Amino acid sequence: MAGSQEIRTQIKSIQNTQKITKAMEMVAASKMRKAINQMEKARPYAEKISSVMSHLANAHPEYDSIFFEVRDVKKKAYIVVSSDRGLCGGLNNNLFKAVLHESLTNKNNEIQSCYSVIGNKAAGFFQRIGGEVITKSTHLGDKPQIEDVLGTIKSTIDKFLARDVDEVYVVYNKFINTVSQTPTIEKVLPIAVDSTDNQKNEYSHYWDYLYEPDAKEVLESLFTRYIESLTYRSVVENIACEQASRMVAMKSSSDNAADLIGELQIIYNKNRQAAITQEISEIISGASAL
Repeated sequence: MAGSQEIRTQIKSIQNTQKITKAMEMVAASKMRKAINQMEKARPYAEKISSVMSHLANAHPEYDSIFFEVRDVKKKAYIVVSSDRGLCGGLNNNLFKAVLHESLTNKNNEIQSCYSVIGNKAAGFFQRIGGEVITKSTHLGDKPQIEDVLGTIKSTIDKFLARDVDEVYVVYNKFINTVSQTPTIEKVLPIAVDSTDNQKNEYSHYWDYLYEPDAKEVLESLFTRYIESLTYRSVVENIACEQASRMVAMKSSSDNAADLIGELQIIYNKNRQAAITQEISEIISGASAL
């Protein structure tokens, strides 16, 4: 059994660690609220452009865009959005498991996979497993701007336009609530027509638009902005998930530290009581000998 001095040292060390985890928990909670606000600010634009895309998908444009072109799938590209830092529980691991499951399914169906990665954790992961990485963006910070990921998005879109890949997906953690984040894989290219009953009823009539200067220039630019908005929304939502997961992980660490300190205090008290009892016994034995 460890000595009393050693136990006191362990308790002090765990208490210092607990102070750090509590501080990190409060910082993560503050950053999470800011990330949620940023996510809510980006939502109206994303919803509006999605509505416009639904209109266009049910319209009769003057030309057929390659963005809607459905091909025989031989290769898929995944834009994987992860965090730059760790200490956020199983957030990134769960996301990578989902991507690996998709990649394994593709391999079994003789479909190749490649990746555009956002975040240090994703970059390091695919480097370790030897995945084909098209491009990467790292060190985005807590308030990323869309300009920070434009290069990654453009490189991936160019691959699709050049027919090097046949489908593009964005992989990120979807924010449900503070304690629940779900790995999500969404198809972004080719742009799919929403075929739900509500959409069918809403767009059952004829849609058409007039384009200036010409349909190709306007639509190609709009489709690119649409993909950029989807990816940027995924990045912002993933940051909210990261901070929520880190807050929960740090709270769990603080609670575990408190439990461990309690157990060590009990052991310390038992040791101290045993030492006192032994000392009393020795005094009584000495008195009896006299």
